[in-house]
Amino acid sequence: MDLAAQLVNRIREMVSHAKTDSRYREPLVAFADARDPLFRELKTLIGPHHLLPEDFLPGAKTVVAFFIPFAKEVIVAHRRAEGVAREWALAYVETNRLIGDICQEIKEWLGQEGIQAAYQKATHNFDPVNLEAAWSHKSAAVIAGLGRFGHHRQVITPKGCAGRFGSFVIDAEIPPSPRPREEFCLHQKGSQCLYCVKACPVQALTEQDLDKQACYRRLLEVAEAYRDLGLCDVCGKCSLGPCAYYQ
Repeated sequence: MDLAAQLVNRIREMVSHAKTDSRYREPLVAFADARDPLFRELKTLIGPHHLLPEDFLPGAKTVVAFFIPFAKEVIVAHRRAEGVAREWALAYVETNRLIGDICQEIKEWLGQEGIQAAYQKATHNFDPVNLEAAWSHKSAAVIAGLGRFGHHRQVITPKGCAGRFGSFVIDAEIPPSPRPREEFCLHQKGSQCLYCVKACPVQALTEQDLDKQACYRRLLEVAEAYRDLGLCDVCGKCSLGPCAYYQ
């Protein structure tokens, strides 16, 4: 079995056997060439502070991105809730922890095989003032071919957008995955969806723009309400439309 297949199988097994209260659908895994020029473009699109794969792993050759989609019942509970459903908040916290566990376990396993790996934590790796991340897992996912950005600035995959992304860098060569050409966002395909705009509880998302500061203030309000769960700055109401769950 080649390295790509081994990585896919390990990530799937770790998600299927996760010791979490939250349930998941089968994860998606994709690969990008660490030297893909799109990574360097992020220094313009996001900011000059954004890391390149080789910045946290000298000799980086491949970026491995994965998406852990929430189970349908988590999505349904959040749709029904007036605010942020506890099931959704818990899934956010538990999945961030799971992503860290996956990356660390794979790093240790690859190390035994003579392959170096490095990763950034699943969240809270951003500047709290300008809200810009040092490493964007979502952008890495798009470059690797897991999906495309929707109007709500979330990445929509063939399994939807309701879930969490992780990524890590390795110094072994894996052929890059193909990137989808089709749009997954109904609005960007020409329909009048905009579910995400209508669902935003603080009108941070509009048809023209996203007010990141207003969005983040809402996340901090939720974090205060769910202090018992840990770091829980989450909302996700914009991620519950038709693009939330495809399969």
